[in-house]
Amino acid sequence: MTHPVPGPSTATAATARAATPHDAAEIARLRSDLILSEPLDTAWLTTCRDQIAARLQPGGDARAYVIDAPAGGLASCALAFIHPVLPAPNYPRGLAARIHAVATEPAHRHQGFARAALTALLKHLEDEGVTLYELHTSEMAAPLYEQLGFRRDPALMRMTRIPPVRPQTAS
Repeated sequence: MTHPVPGPSTATAATARAATPHDAAEIARLRSDLILSEPLDTAWLTTCRDQIAARLQPGGDARAYVIDAPAGGLASCALAFIHPVLPAPNYPRGLAARIHAVATEPAHRHQGFARAALTALLKHLEDEGVTLYELHTSEMAAPLYEQLGFRRDPALMRMTRIPPVRPQTAS
């Protein structure tokens, strides 16, 4: 399924297509290179690629839309994970989505690619009954998300808890 979406400053339309498991390596690379504060090493890229590929399979919880780069690979991607929440009037199907990654190669920025990929992804999620959307953003990207309807939530808090590494004991 493709969704042509005109970019805000271009006369041509960027065409976003639904990602397949074959796009997993490129999605993992874009996330690593352009979103994370420190790029992933080869082992972590492999782990992410394998998880994304498995989760993009039919019945999986990942949804992504991508834009192909003219020279090969991906120019842009938008990736989300669907998760259940308890139903309520605002979430009648009990579905939420976390927008996990929206990334565009620097050479392809300011052409509407991120907007096209994310707009197609949001439409797909809406068609599946998702009504609650969450994401973390940089200040640079916030205006795009606000234009698409996202609002800041001062109540959102976050924590990472990594168990300490326990020294191995000799047996």
